[in-house]
Amino acid sequence: MDSTSNLILGVGLMIIMWGMGLSLVADDFKRVIKYPKAVLIGLTNQLILLPLIGFALVHVFPVSTDIAVGIMILAACPGGPTSNLITYLAKGDAALSVSLTAISSFITVLTVPFVINFSLLALVHEGQVVQLDEMDTIKKILMVVIIPVVIGMVFKKIFPNFAEKMSKPVKIASGVILAVIIIGVVVKEREHLVDWFIEAGVIALALNILTMLVGFYSSRLFSLSDRQGTSISIESGIQNGTMALAIAGGLLHNSAYQIAPAIYSLIMFFTAGYVIYYGIRKSNEQVAVEEAMVVETKGENRPGEGRE
Repeated sequence: MDSTSNLILGVGLMIIMWGMGLSLVADDFKRVIKYPKAVLIGLTNQLILLPLIGFALVHVFPVSTDIAVGIMILAACPGGPTSNLITYLAKGDAALSVSLTAISSFITVLTVPFVINFSLLALVHEGQVVQLDEMDTIKKILMVVIIPVVIGMVFKKIFPNFAEKMSKPVKIASGVILAVIIIGVVVKEREHLVDWFIEAGVIALALNILTMLVGFYSSRLFSLSDRQGTSISIESGIQNGTMALAIAGGLLHNSAYQIAPAIYSLIMFFTAGYVIYYGIRKSNEQVAVEEAMVVETKGENRPGEGRE
């Protein structure tokens, strides 16, 4: 992508993260103390297991170096505002989702350069490696991710009504920005699109599904609630595609690395649709069971019934 496209991508990411900040409050960070088990499991999945799964997949699937690096960039960018919206629609624990996204966004300032540089050294042939300047990368992530989030939180604190009014428009803008970015990448690489989709589609889908399953079963293993399990599953399996695209194009200056994140961003909406359906169905079943228990309890306590 050219410098203009990268600038638009960077500004778009800043708007998205500012919008996320508009929905955050201090309690979203305090939940790590109030609910340490759920937060710790979610962060372990996002920051440790996700990159490990991504690294394993690029060695299992016969993909090109460009696709492999793109998958690892994705694996280094967990969470994002999209995962919060999907969690809300799927009847998951939205507060937990927001907390995980907020905390991981701050931690990834340090983990993103490490994961990506390690991946480049491991996957790209010697002499072709263009490593990220770690300090420069940290500064840029601070500029386009953390600072907009903090500014959004300040707006939320000082102008709560404004933050409430802007919440929906910013969410819509976030979706539009991601769609425009993906369309731009697809148009630029249209001659190779079918080949890229065949190669990157399967591994992107595998990353998406496998990480969601890991999130789901890890929450079951540690006896978390169904709503917490839904949140952790989504947070583990829905990566920040916009940030991955920005890193691939803006920091590594390689549009080929953007193919996997772009295709992943398309695929995840289909899998997210199923997760939303499943979450709503489970929620409705739980409500039905609770209502049945209430009716049964009232019947047992009704005076005079069961007497001759």
